[in-house]
Amino acid sequence: MAEKVVFLEYVLNKFDEVCDLIKLAPKVRTILSQPKNEIIVNFPVQLDNGEYKLFKGYRIQHNNILGPFKGGFRYHEDVKLDEVKALAMLMTIKCALTGLPLGGAKGGVKFTPRDYSKEEIARITRRFVHALGNNIGPGYDIPAPDMGTNADTMVCMMDTYMNAQDQSQRHNVRGVVTGKSVECGGTLGRAMATGTGVVMCIEEWAKGCGLDLQGTTFSIQGFGNVGSAAAIGMAAHGARMTAVSDHTGSIIDPNGIDVYSLKTYVKENGGIGGFNDLPLLTRDDFFAHPVDVIIPAALENQIDAHEAELIQAKLIAEGANGPTTPAGEKILMQKKVDIIPDVLANSGGVIVSYFEWIQNKTSNFWIEEKVHSELRRIITQAYLEVVNLSNKHKTDMRTACFCKALESLQKVYDQRGIFP
Repeated sequence: MAEKVVFLEYVLNKFDEVCDLIKLAPKVRTILSQPKNEIIVNFPVQLDNGEYKLFKGYRIQHNNILGPFKGGFRYHEDVKLDEVKALAMLMTIKCALTGLPLGGAKGGVKFTPRDYSKEEIARITRRFVHALGNNIGPGYDIPAPDMGTNADTMVCMMDTYMNAQDQSQRHNVRGVVTGKSVECGGTLGRAMATGTGVVMCIEEWAKGCGLDLQGTTFSIQGFGNVGSAAAIGMAAHGARMTAVSDHTGSIIDPNGIDVYSLKTYVKENGGIGGFNDLPLLTRDDFFAHPVDVIIPAALENQIDAHEAELIQAKLIAEGANGPTTPAGEKILMQKKVDIIPDVLANSGGVIVSYFEWIQNKTSNFWIEEKVHSELRRIITQAYLEVVNLSNKHKTDMRTACFCKALESLQKVYDQRGIFP
């Protein structure tokens, strides 16, 4: 089942498959097959009760040929080295795919945030940044929020890093992280960016199918930042959310679930359980519920063969990283269910993070309309190029995404070479 799928093996197998398909140069294949740097730190933190606990943190820097390393930090009990290595490689692919002058990285700390106070999480964050030292920086490696982290986390990271710099340089390093609050140097539109990008991809898919999103139905797995933003975007098109699933269970209402009310409820209660007194159902109930579009926006390996057999949908738009296993994808393709892969569908987050970084570098501030229009321009262009490449190679969109990204990286390596 899904838990037996090794995410790193899955990503590396896809990498090898595409390398063979496009005959990637052996030197580039060798370089990209492993991260450039693997950083593991163990750091002590004093808890509220006065005791000390040791935490393990990771920062995997996969590749920076296109620009500074870029990728999220996640706080979760299941954070482990191989998972972060896989996610870092996907970030390299994602940035190259969308044409951003950024490389790929990923990191995290292994712990369960809900078991700790706000003050303890702040101390964990500051100690983690201190332990990383110069392994991050606005021109070298730029973290962003991910699962279990948010704008508050990023502001705490930025403040810690800034205060370790010379006083005359502190305000020049505001771009050490992205995903900050607007008040502390973030950008408008970042909080909703990943979910908004998912919806923009769905819009392009619908145009290609001749489908009007007005009146379509959709379901979302995971109603955090990405899931709720995608739900709001879909609802703005007149689509109806009829099923939602998270760590508390699944709820279904064929008449539609109000996305705004649910977002408020989840913020106050920590999950969808109990919303509108709807009965909590199972994962199988969620995946078997017929909808036009399913947006998995939770963890990796959520749609395995079992779930794929249950699915009755036209499209899977991957808001999460790696939600579909190889076995699940094979069945979905046999059932002619379209898939917009994670490296494209959820790239809105890193695209708008790039905008934030640019604004910090230039001491500028963009209005939200500019952020939104530039996001649409970049992600739409990437989507259409992937569709064309998919048709050219007669292959699926995930493979086409890897093809486009790896071909771009090879061109840079061909021109720059390896020094010394």
